Amino acid sequence: MKISARNQLVGKVAKITSGAVNAEVSVALPGGGEIVSVITKASAKSLGLKKGSAVVAVIKASDILLATPCANPNCA
Repeated sequence: MKISARNQLVGKVAKITSGAVNAEVSVALPGGGEIVSVITKASAKSLGLKKGSAVVAVIKASDILLATPCANPNCA
């Protein structure tokens, strides 16, 4: 499959937690990190996801926000 998105992280499914409608899929990355995606249970079933499945996390975002800790004690 070819896709134009450049932000792709290859990994393996570490854990799937199913809810009533959605499934939270934890993906273990080669460097030891982890990324979590929330998809529909129907999509997880359609993709045949199970622990150990090879996957590619495709990140499509037009903005990435950054934050720093607030030094002011009155900061929310």
